[in-house]
Amino acid sequence: MSTHARPLADRLAAVSDARLADLLRSRAVRPDAEWSDFFDAAEALLEPVSIERGLAALTRAEARALTGAVAGEADADELTMLAERGLVDDGGRVPAPVAAAVTAHPPVPELDPVEETPASAAGSARAAERAFTTVGALADLLLTARTTPLALVATGALSATEKRRFAPGDDPDELREIADLTGLAHAVDRELRVTAAAERWLDSSFAERWSMLADGFRKALPAGIRSGGGWLPVGMWADAHPWDEAWPARADALRHLATMLGLRTPDHAEPAWARRLREGAEPDTTDLEALLPTEVDRLFLQNDLTAIAPGPLQPALDNRLRGMTEHETGAQTSSYRFTADSVAGALVDGETEQSILSFLREISLTGLPQPLEYLVAQAAARHGLVRVGPDATGGTAVSSTDENLLQAIEVDRNLRPMGLVRDGDRLVSRVSAETVAWALADARYPATLVDRDGATVAALRRRVAPTAPAHPPTYATLIARLRAHRGPDADAAWLDRELEAAVRARALMLVEVAMPDGSSRELTLEASGIGGGRLRGRDRAADVERTLPVRSIRSVRVLES
Repeated sequence: MSTHARPLADRLAAVSDARLADLLRSRAVRPDAEWSDFFDAAEALLEPVSIERGLAALTRAEARALTGAVAGEADADELTMLAERGLVDDGGRVPAPVAAAVTAHPPVPELDPVEETPASAAGSARAAERAFTTVGALADLLLTARTTPLALVATGALSATEKRRFAPGDDPDELREIADLTGLAHAVDRELRVTAAAERWLDSSFAERWSMLADGFRKALPAGIRSGGGWLPVGMWADAHPWDEAWPARADALRHLATMLGLRTPDHAEPAWARRLREGAEPDTTDLEALLPTEVDRLFLQNDLTAIAPGPLQPALDNRLRGMTEHETGAQTSSYRFTADSVAGALVDGETEQSILSFLREISLTGLPQPLEYLVAQAAARHGLVRVGPDATGGTAVSSTDENLLQAIEVDRNLRPMGLVRDGDRLVSRVSAETVAWALADARYPATLVDRDGATVAALRRRVAPTAPAHPPTYATLIARLRAHRGPDADAAWLDRELEAAVRARALMLVEVAMPDGSSRELTLEASGIGGGRLRGRDRAADVERTLPVRSIRSVRVLES
């Protein structure tokens, strides 16, 4: 048993629950750790693996402070910070296991300040174009995930099938990471789901979209590269967490994400709009917007059932138009194609024939082409053929005036998971009406979701994730258990643990025993057993077996073998 565990156990018991939780979080302790008391906690935190996790979380300044503490040169503020991490004791001394881990790492030298290189006009233009492309690609990802959450693999990355849904260009996983860092989407049950914040973001202008991303990215940066309300110059990022082996790769990834967001130029310079953020100021997109095309609110509707926007379409209009079309391109001009399926999907999502036609007339520079008007009318006429709604038993009923269509649904193998069975002139299922409606729509049946009164309702297929990611691990249960086992006689409890550990190890120890006359005597024992309040062991000096009452033992010190 470590001689450093007892003092650490006492300090853990003395701190508040909040500080204790912070310490456990910094060591990546599992909330379900099987610790019985603070002695268990102290021993676990002094394990080499736990210490290394604590060292990896240190910033450059904190690592230098701990190195100074090992040499006895840390100041009071630094020692307080390190004590909160469980890396020094109350006297400012570094426990031997921690000191050994520190000295095993290379020293952390001082780092000279680095100045950012201001971007040239050409570099700023390229950064602005990259930011514009990233914002558009991220909108594509979020719009796709809003309709149908994207499947993730065990590592948290998008599955290969999901990646193929996106056009070549930016890696969808990099866009997914930006969405996660900025709170626009999070992983829930192996799915990427948008948050309520994403809904607001999608309806915002480019300037608002970019500002939200840049500010969210800044707030999500690790402690080692934050400075005030901003961040350190990017040239100082590489060694920000000097004892974390995974940090160099993470720093590279963050630099790349900064470039994607237009906060860095491809030649590693800093645009003017990024300098404000780095210095802690609020986002200002004036210089950025000056380099980008103006958003438009009109487009050309064509006889071939396509729509062409002569520039970036205003996001709110773009979002609605995408709900009734297939989006084909997304550079500085966008192309949209109307199909029977895309219009049917808009109808399922709550649009009506009249709402679609009115919207298109409002934004068209060329009027409403007759082929497009016919397409919408035909889709609307067909849309009501299959009606899906709740039945009296709490299940779902599917009905249609077209018996042939109902028979086709009944035998469709792709719909078997819905459990549709014949019940007179309708089909019934125990699956929710909204799920059945979307399954039918995906199978290209003209399904309409209705309520109990037969009125049409929108079948919105949106599962929203919490705005914040999963909460950090909560240690309330673990801490409560540790405190519940904190008895009034901590010294006796600690002595019992020392003796039990010595017996398990058959250790040689120096035992101080209280004698009946009030004096003390030291015995060198090789522990062999403990039970019934008595310690058994062989007295090395007298070469005899002794049995000592545990209550008479004042202290124990394990000797080197």
